Order: sequence, then C-alpha cells, then structure tokens
Amino acid sequence: MDAGKSLKRARDVLEIEARGILSLIERLDENFARAVDLLYHCKGKVVVTGLGKSGLICRKIAATLSSTGTPSFFLHAGDGVHGDMGMIMKGDVVIAVSNSGETEEVLQLFRTMKRLGVKLIVMTGNPASTLSRAADVVLNAGVKEEACPLGLSPTASTTAALALGDALAVVLLEKRGFREEDFALRHPGGILGRKLILQVEELMHRGAELPVVNEETPMQEAILEITSKRLGVTGVVNGQGSLIGVITDGDLRRGLESKGDIFRFKAKDLMSRNPKTIAADALAARAVALMEEHSITSLFVLDDGGKKPIGVVHLHDLLKAGIV
Repeated sequence: MDAGKSLKRARDVLEIEARGILSLIERLDENFARAVDLLYHCKGKVVVTGLGKSGLICRKIAATLSSTGTPSFFLHAGDGVHGDMGMIMKGDVVIAVSNSGETEEVLQLFRTMKRLGVKLIVMTGNPASTLSRAADVVLNAGVKEEACPLGLSPTASTTAALALGDALAVVLLEKRGFREEDFALRHPGGILGRKLILQVEELMHRGAELPVVNEETPMQEAILEITSKRLGVTGVVNGQGSLIGVITDGDLRRGLESKGDIFRFKAKDLMSRNPKTIAADALAARAVALMEEHSITSLFVLDDGGKKPIGVVHLHDLLKAGIV
C-alpha cells in the first residue's frame, strides 16, 4: 500500500468513526436523561464494567467521571465474577459497556447485582440484547459499521461508547456545578492543579529576604537593598511601616536620566507611588494575571490590614513553580 492509499484508508477510518459518533446525537432521548438522573442521585459509587476492548473504554469513562465530580471505579467483569463483586454495595450505580449485550461475564455480574438492588445502566449496540432487558436504563451506542474492514475488531463502536461516556460526564459536571477549583483538587500534581491551588504565600519571599527601606533612606542604601536581595525591587514604607511605594531597576534608570546624581536623593524621591499589591492567600495564578495586566515583574504582599508588606512574589518564582 503506497502513501496515497494509506492516507485514503486513514481518512475512511476517521469518517466511519465520526459518523458513528454523529449518529448518537439523533438517538439521544429520555433514556440519556434518566441515566444522568440515576448517576446524579447515586448515594454510593459509580461502577463501570466491561470486558476486552469495552473494558478499556470503561477504564477511561470511570476515570473521567471521577475527575469531574462523580466518584467512580472500573471493575473488570472477569474479576467481578471471581470475587471482586465484593466492591459493589447497595446504593451504587453500575454502567456496563458491551457492544453485543451478550457478554457472559457481564451477564453473570448483572444477575448478582439485581439481588443487591443496584441500579443498572447498559451502554450497548444491541438494545434488544439480554443485557438490555436486565437494565434499568439502556443507552443505544450502536454504529452501522466498524472501521475494521473485517468487521471484527471493535473500532467505531468503542469510539462511540467513549464519546457517550464523555457526554454523561460533562452533563453531570455541569449539573453538579463543578468548578475549575474542584477539578484542580483532583489533579494536584498537574499544571492546572498548581495554577488553581498554589497560593502566593507559598511562593513569596519573606523575613530577611524581603527588600524594604524607609522613605527617608538615602538612595545609596536603597540601591544596596535592591542589589543584596536580588529581586530588582525594594518596597518603601513610611514611619508606620505601611507600604507607600516601590523602587525598581526601571525607577533607577529613569532617575538617572531625569535627575542625574540620584545619590543626592532619598527613597521617597525616586519611588513609584501606589504600587500593585496582592494578598497572601490569593492564588498564584492571580499574581500572574496582575503582573501581565500592569507589565510588572513583582508584587508586594500585604498583611491582613492591607497596609504593611509581609512578602514579595517575583515573576521568576511563578515561572519556577510552573504557574506561567
């Protein structure tokens, strides 16, 4: 098969699978709404079960549900009929994925689950199957053809089941009012988790690392403070310790251009007034947004009273933490 034929065949596969997903739209009905209702009001966990290729799809559906606010886990149907049924309790809801609807291991599970009073949702390509007749809700995930030319390997059917599982998860997500913060709590190790969980106080420089001078401090000392703390900035406070300004490397350059010998002045003479600040409990992502909005590289962190500096967060700190 040459390159041209390979590309044509690949496009055919994608078109077949796309048609399989699009056909689901026309078949969505009150059964989908009932499935959402069962899952939303589930008092226990959602158990997703299947075998073979369908089992792999089940793993992904369970993972997506769990990460979007619906506690779920995957139960391999073969393991279920050999002891792992003990994972299922009254109050759980079971989603079974089987294209044929006749998978023997899943049928064995269903017979036992019925005795437990567990609600059963079947996602199948055969709404008239034995599995469908045993279910409380049937979701028709059937496709007209598989992309496999032999019609043997599950391709379009598993893609359709996966998409239908995503549809359930997204509708449930919105129904629960699931927020970015909720998602981040379930993904603390990811980039999104860091952005939505990490707070400024966890990254800010404080104590001896905090660059700050009094408004009456001579500029020579103010420059030494900027240099020694290596953040390219110092805060300027008044007699009460309240932040009234900042001096940055940029302020020094502008001072040299406009005033000449800046050593003749005090910190208050060269400082930029009304500095941008942030609270210690603010999200680090908010600090990034403020820096971008005002084209600055540092923010002073104020105390609960909103006056005295207790820390400073620099763009470099946010970069190192993976927030940017």
